[in-house]
Amino acid sequence: MKHLTLKNILCTLFLLMTLCICTSCTVLDGPAAGTEYTLTVKAGANARSVGEELESAGIVKNASVFYGWARYKKAAIKTGIYRVNDSMGVEEILALLESGRQEHISVSIPEGYTGRQIAALLEERGVTSREDFMNSFTDEKLLGELKVPSTSFEGYLFPETYYFDPGMSGESVIRLMVKTFFSKIRESVPELLEKSPEDLNYIVRFASVVEKEYKLEEEAPLIASVFANRLRINMGLYSCATVMYIITDIQGKPHPSGLTIADTRIESPYNTYIHAGLPPTAISNPGLVALKAAANPPQTKYWYFQVVDEAAGRHVFEKDLDEHAYNLKTIKR
Repeated sequence: MKHLTLKNILCTLFLLMTLCICTSCTVLDGPAAGTEYTLTVKAGANARSVGEELESAGIVKNASVFYGWARYKKAAIKTGIYRVNDSMGVEEILALLESGRQEHISVSIPEGYTGRQIAALLEERGVTSREDFMNSFTDEKLLGELKVPSTSFEGYLFPETYYFDPGMSGESVIRLMVKTFFSKIRESVPELLEKSPEDLNYIVRFASVVEKEYKLEEEAPLIASVFANRLRINMGLYSCATVMYIITDIQGKPHPSGLTIADTRIESPYNTYIHAGLPPTAISNPGLVALKAAANPPQTKYWYFQVVDEAAGRHVFEKDLDEHAYNLKTIKR
């Protein structure tokens, strides 16, 4: 017979006491039920840490009780996002955490993300697989159904905070994001909905380049004005962002720390150093600031711009090549 140590006896007594408490009551906190809480169970979390969080949130009265019952049931808690409330008993909460039936997953899509980046983020967060998303990303039938006048959904996946269901299909995610795109422009840039499909796609492509070039909101219209001036005379945009897109999203290479002269000579219709006009599709998914700037660029005499404060993302805007060349030599970055 196994020798019982004092530690074994104390552990057994604690567990028995915990079971008695757990089986005789629903664990509540406060005078009235009704508190709801979104519990995020991350990888590596255990019943003890989950119980402590639930006690802190007022969902259970005693974290030790929760932990003891989880040990007795040998509960296998799954990672995810769960909605719980203080009217739920310990058994009910544990059953939910073991089931994996998650609440919506909150994902914030940054402005300027590409379809490839969005796919990677959604897979990381457990929303959908990268492969499934990218398969739908260029689905001609889906593009036609959603009235997106392009060969992919690049540019039409609106950057926003979404609440996705876990395990969604790539198609369902894209439908939601495109619906949000048209809803947002209807609210904030309604004139875009009056454009022909070709003109709408032109502005989205334009906005996608502006999005990648500006950091300060007040500079977005000025950057758009520079590009609009160049487009008007069929001058190259000379946008580094378009070359970056070739390297990362078309060639699938890691994001470089900077561009070389050789990079600016890559033969591709997306390379605005060697081809005038806009790239054939959008190179990012722009937000409202870039869309508004591209839809209504101000009339200026600016033809060039360059960074003067990299940390802040501030640019100086120039009216001719001589001014641009002078600034290149004299501005300290």
